[in-house]
Amino acid sequence: MPTNRRYRPSEHQRSAQLAALLSRVRSEAEAADAEAVRVAATDPGATARCAELSTLAQDGSQESRDTLAEVLIEPGQPLWAREIAAFTLGCAGDRRAFETLIFLLNYRDPVRGGTAAHALVRLGDPRTARAAAALATNELRTAYALHPVRLLVALRAPESVPTLTALLARLLQRPGGHTALALACVEGLGRIGDPRARVVLREAAAHHRLRPAAQAALAKTGG
Repeated sequence: MPTNRRYRPSEHQRSAQLAALLSRVRSEAEAADAEAVRVAATDPGATARCAELSTLAQDGSQESRDTLAEVLIEPGQPLWAREIAAFTLGCAGDRRAFETLIFLLNYRDPVRGGTAAHALVRLGDPRTARAAAALATNELRTAYALHPVRLLVALRAPESVPTLTALLARLLQRPGGHTALALACVEGLGRIGDPRARVVLREAAAHHRLRPAAQAALAKTGG
């Protein structure tokens, strides 16, 4: 029996994600300041800027969100600053964060991808599933497709099952290269429970590393 109930992170989860994000980018800002001092730059200031943005992120007012939105379009802003702004705006349902969050979703640093996926679920922008599907199926970005896949599972969107089954079928043709991604597809299809996934899940069950998860997923799809 497929389940179409979309997963939505709780406020507690949002707060925990924000705390982890701010801790991580604070370290990045401190490292940037240390490097600025090393090369004798005149205005190291990244740590202070990080503290300022952290305060805005935790404030939650419309004025603070408008200030954070400016960070997304100002030239020369470091990636960590854009990440704070995009995460905060996304979790508040502000669609000005959409483009930056999609960029971060497929970023080479998986921690940023996970943070972006969390915010995109809360954002609820109707463009999200289509963008995630495009990222998940881009063969040039397969190494960074894990969080787009997990996002599609959380969204339970019309694009989710067709994208996951197509991606899993492609991965099964080249076994061994992206086992973690294939496993995420298998587990995600099991969570969704859509009977359309049975064929590819049976194929996955023939691969020993995927067999337990595939058999469990098949049971959830009635197969």
